[in-house]
Amino acid sequence: MSGPAKGTGEPITDRRQLIDYMFTGCRPPAEWRIGTEHERFAFTKEDCRPLPYEGERGVRAILEGLQRFGWEPVNEGETLIALKRANNSSITLEPGGQLELSGAPLETIHQTCTEVTNHHRQVDEVAGPLGIALLGMGFQPKWRREDVPWMPKGRYRIMKAYMPKVGSLGLDMMLRTCTVQVNLDFSSERDMVRKFRASLALQPVATALWASSPFTEGKPNGFLSYRSHIWTDTDPARCGMLPFVFEDGMGFERYVDYMLDVPMYFVYRDGRYIDASGLSFRDFMAGKLAVLPGEFPTDADWADHLTTAFPEVRLKRYLEMRGADGGPWGRLCALPALWTGLLYTPASLDAAMDLIGEWGESERESLRRDVPKLGLKAMVGGRAVREVALDMLDIAREGLRLRARLNFEGSDESIFLKPLFEIAESGKTPAEEMLESFHGRWGGRVDPAFAEHAN
Repeated sequence: MSGPAKGTGEPITDRRQLIDYMFTGCRPPAEWRIGTEHERFAFTKEDCRPLPYEGERGVRAILEGLQRFGWEPVNEGETLIALKRANNSSITLEPGGQLELSGAPLETIHQTCTEVTNHHRQVDEVAGPLGIALLGMGFQPKWRREDVPWMPKGRYRIMKAYMPKVGSLGLDMMLRTCTVQVNLDFSSERDMVRKFRASLALQPVATALWASSPFTEGKPNGFLSYRSHIWTDTDPARCGMLPFVFEDGMGFERYVDYMLDVPMYFVYRDGRYIDASGLSFRDFMAGKLAVLPGEFPTDADWADHLTTAFPEVRLKRYLEMRGADGGPWGRLCALPALWTGLLYTPASLDAAMDLIGEWGESERESLRRDVPKLGLKAMVGGRAVREVALDMLDIAREGLRLRARLNFEGSDESIFLKPLFEIAESGKTPAEEMLESFHGRWGGRVDPAFAEHAN
């Protein structure tokens, strides 16, 4: 999760200022970049246990060790909570000690793959001698919620208290899930709306391709992507498929109104998080926020508030694709390849819009509901998701071919789609492969998953 945002400090008292802020995300195509984020579970190799924050084999020790590679520390008070670099990349902590790389905004997926590879090498160099490894899956396969240590970040304390008030699975989302996501740019409000619609409708297809969370506390849980299911009972005010995105009049103004209806979590002031959970950003703009009476928000407060909604696609000053379970190295580079290929070439975006053209709200909602259990066997518009995925991948491959960003061997970015074609052609999600192993060579145990899916 994000740290506190930085802004101009100018008071925001009018809704128009929020809309104008969103417009500042528009960039010409020559300036479009690709930002990839991925999370992994850290665990001790001998017993697969999640790490505490403190101690010789704790999360803090990993963060301290990574500073040898030029990462700068980020503290909350006296507590080391993250690392950063001048290129806008960072390493942060999720609530249950999941380690997240938020990559730099890069021009090509070749660069993204180099970044991911270097990060994994650095983490392995620090964690390996400590007997620690990191797991790429969508949900913690073995340990109970109460077995997972909380990380000492102020916003997590507030969210921990608030989550059980609005859903039954929010604490599991915080402590026991991992994802990979990609952040992409848009050139105009119209371009944003088209990309938002295409990616939101197709997000469940990506969920199926990356599904890798079939276990809870050592047993099959009945889902292929339990991580995806968790979001359906986290907080209805800030999650979901956002039907309004497909309605006439969708634009920055409509999204601002949605976010003004999302209850607040916190306000960051003077190095500390102030609990504003359940309060209204509209009241804040009127100087009537109960916990800060007479104060007004800044653009940094608005940027923070934008991080507290969790729809399947999230709009900030860029679009975040949020549907995929965490996974191994090979699929980390595939996610930016998929969405860049679909959204960054006009012909491919047109084709993606045509692919979803006949789907109405009921089809989109059914797809979102069915995929976590059925994966590629779910149906939409009279077709299996497997068929839609193959069409989606063909469109992305052509988009990447047209982008023509080549590596030193002369290969374009479509090479990173290979593992996804293999999954779609087989009709079998990664979760189904894991379940076969569980019932076969793993002998009904999930511990082998930690070794086989560590990366």
